[in-house]
Amino acid sequence: MKAGLKLFNNKKLTKNKEIISYKKPKYVYIPLVNQNDTNITPLVKKGDFVKVGSIVGKRKGNLRIPIHSSVSGKVIDFVEKPYLNGQMVKCIQIENDFEETKEKREVKKLHQYTKEEFVHQLKSCGVIGMGGNGFPTYVKYDQDIPLHTLIVNATECEPYITADYVLMMNHIEEILDTMDAIMEINHLDEVILAIKKSNQKLWKMIHNYIGTYLKIKVVFVSDKYGIGWERALVQEAKHVTYDKYPLEKGIVVNNVSTIYAIYQALKYGNALTERIVTFTGEMLKEPQNVVVKVGTPVSEVIESIGGYKRNNDIRFVAGGPMMGHTLPNDELVVSPNLNCVLVLKDWKKVEERPCIRCGKCVSVCPAKLCPVLIKDYQKNKRRLGELKPEKCVECGLCDYICPAGIPLREIIHSVKEGLK
Repeated sequence: MKAGLKLFNNKKLTKNKEIISYKKPKYVYIPLVNQNDTNITPLVKKGDFVKVGSIVGKRKGNLRIPIHSSVSGKVIDFVEKPYLNGQMVKCIQIENDFEETKEKREVKKLHQYTKEEFVHQLKSCGVIGMGGNGFPTYVKYDQDIPLHTLIVNATECEPYITADYVLMMNHIEEILDTMDAIMEINHLDEVILAIKKSNQKLWKMIHNYIGTYLKIKVVFVSDKYGIGWERALVQEAKHVTYDKYPLEKGIVVNNVSTIYAIYQALKYGNALTERIVTFTGEMLKEPQNVVVKVGTPVSEVIESIGGYKRNNDIRFVAGGPMMGHTLPNDELVVSPNLNCVLVLKDWKKVEERPCIRCGKCVSVCPAKLCPVLIKDYQKNKRRLGELKPEKCVECGLCDYICPAGIPLREIIHSVKEGLK
């Protein structure tokens, strides 16, 4: 990968701190929508009692994986709350009884699952991609195409986020064991763990265990932002290109947090009901990585870790500064694919100026697009067909690099929506 950019790094705010937990919300709000805007059918009604891991909804369509309660307690209501991208969505409000009564699922030792049992367990536990896209994980393995390689994405490119890093520092043995089990169950030839060259402390941790797993290979990738994009990662780790999906080449790519969710599903039968979220930024008193139950109000978690330095002139971002979504306040609820809540000092919007045709947006684009031409021809469908805006991964590099302050990412997102 030649494109991309070396960015500023603010990971030190949370990188070397212990993970803490916030698992006592009075209410959780389980969203009835996912990252791909697939509507979810509720399977509970007001007054129903649910356990941790009880199925409370199912996605419609072909990928009908379940949605689970993250607490035990009573269904109180159906209300609207902001989701990951800031839109208001219907949620199931559940009152926590703090008993942590769990649904029980049959489990085996990690390496003893058949391929069919493995796929079923991932599906029934609702494991999805936790690096951002929320795609059902079981689908990647439930294929007629022969699979030969698993690439575990542990690059964590965004400047502030350290959720994956601290997960590995605390649970690397479980992660490696799960990678090994996935390889054996699916008859893969190899598993690649991709980490950044700069993560030498993490490499020393991995090195203590990696000798036990002879078919697991660690690949060091460049420190450029953009390397975490699936297509760029496959090209750098395997020197392979593909048309639409890595599966075409027999390759599965999973985020490392997804691997840990697979571990929880196989080892304990646990549904995806909690995750590590990086709460960080210059306007928080104590930035932290926090284990949080899905559906927990972000405002509660922030209060539990010390709150804000001040209550005005604050900018909230769901996700990292490059690919995240700006929010008006902290009323967001935690979803399985929310990896970061960023709280920054508010900034004035840069005044947009005419494009100077410097070409910087083209030089950094990992998808090898021409963002400024997509902007210029956003109403010309014939020309857009040649420029292929649908290939944009909305990484935000074009915005970041543009000296004219043109909101290219926002414009291209709007163009993509218009082409659907």
